[in-house]
Amino acid sequence: MEFEAWLTVAVLVAAIAAMARELAGPDVILMAGVITLAAAGVLTPAETFAGFANESMLTIGALLVLAAALRATGALEASFGRIFGRTRSERVGLLRMVFPIATVSAFLNNTTIVAMMTPVVIDWAHRNRMSPGRFLIPLSFATILGGVTTIIGTSTNLTVAGMMLQSGMKPMGFFELAPVGIPVCVAGLAYLVWVAPRLLPARREPTEDLGDARREYTVAMIVELRSPLANRSVEDAGLRHLPGLFLVEIDRAGRVITPVASDEVIFESDRLVFAGVVDTIVDLSRIRGLVPASDDERPAPSDPGRRLSEAVVSHSSPLVGRSIRDAGFRTVYDAAVIAVHRNGERVAGKIGDIVLRPGDTLLLQTAPGFARVHGNSPDFYLVSEIAGTENPRYDRAWVALGVLAALIATVTLEVLPISIAAFLAAGALVATRCISAAQARRSIEWSILISIAAALGIGSAMEKTGVAAAIASQLAGIVGDVGPLGALALVYFGTMLLTEVISNNAAAALM
Repeated sequence: MEFEAWLTVAVLVAAIAAMARELAGPDVILMAGVITLAAAGVLTPAETFAGFANESMLTIGALLVLAAALRATGALEASFGRIFGRTRSERVGLLRMVFPIATVSAFLNNTTIVAMMTPVVIDWAHRNRMSPGRFLIPLSFATILGGVTTIIGTSTNLTVAGMMLQSGMKPMGFFELAPVGIPVCVAGLAYLVWVAPRLLPARREPTEDLGDARREYTVAMIVELRSPLANRSVEDAGLRHLPGLFLVEIDRAGRVITPVASDEVIFESDRLVFAGVVDTIVDLSRIRGLVPASDDERPAPSDPGRRLSEAVVSHSSPLVGRSIRDAGFRTVYDAAVIAVHRNGERVAGKIGDIVLRPGDTLLLQTAPGFARVHGNSPDFYLVSEIAGTENPRYDRAWVALGVLAALIATVTLEVLPISIAAFLAAGALVATRCISAAQARRSIEWSILISIAAALGIGSAMEKTGVAAAIASQLAGIVGDVGPLGALALVYFGTMLLTEVISNNAAAALM
């Protein structure tokens, strides 16, 4: 091999070693590698950046927007909550969980599904008095298994499909992987259901060990009109065994019900008072049909985009010595106070009547950008937004699901190429306000896309310098001894071992 070939091998080995030692992110390492090859003259500028115009890489970006829209509308959380149902058997619970999750994973990004469904699974496990830790690993594996059945099931599938097109091969069909993928998926899921309860420990949650050291709030929630929780008992509504939350009382037209029995029926406009920490209140805020009560005991604004924030009242704040009602939070700060924490204790009572003191920590429902606008205000010592607390757009859930169904139908019937269909779907979701343009931009995992594009560049260098041909020649010699199945096994296990030290997408592109 010539100098360019040896340099390519050196860059490849160095990149794999750097990723194995986690010296930097895969996107940084792979991009450094491809730029090094370009600087040495191995690749032209066009070849260096060709990966950024790769059809499959761009398709992955559009599909990430689709997954984010489904999350923003709460479409999957509401659906899966009903599908999972109630059970006291772990195996029945796993059976109800893994097959629907795998089905959805065939059409959505795995990482997004895990992020979206983790709080749902934890909440569901708590309500059924089971350990959430015994369901989270099966959740992750179910998404992986479901992804092997379609071309868009994982970003790795799309990466390989794109490289097939670049090599002049026939395009991969949407369900072309299904004849092999579905049996593998079903066998893997059956194994999970059978083995997981035997192998996975029932771990205690970190919140159980923290005890009273956590900052607790008392927060009031109002049952909305036409709420799905109305006319159901506390037990049936799933409010009895919420993780880290305790239903203290129900205020019904001035009549206080405490303690709250599990068979107590909930009605519209009931004021439910919970005690819990911020993380658990975040989960509470995502329950459909419940909205936080604010300083004047009206429901806090539930506009999409509003989220929870924490703020600490300063000594110089004009809020000191004034009740929350008199302070006019909605007018002055475009925010609603929903809970107060003081001197290590939660402050009970009606929010509007609480007189603020220096050092009080306020739990607020705020408009986007509250922390940016008031972060340096002398009214507060500290302002921080709580991630993942935006109000879901439940009214747009069916629109998002309809767009997903249209995408699947369009690609399956080969009406449009998958890349065009994915971008049309992403555009439709923004146009119908299922997700804002800003949310769409934030949903794109640029590190994944850069890793894929850079890995494709290194792959081009391997092909151009003859490194790929040399490796293929060595494999061909081995094939003569072990046969086609042996060669397939060699590629399979070689790729599998490579994914232990570098990302799946990078391994697929390099192999």
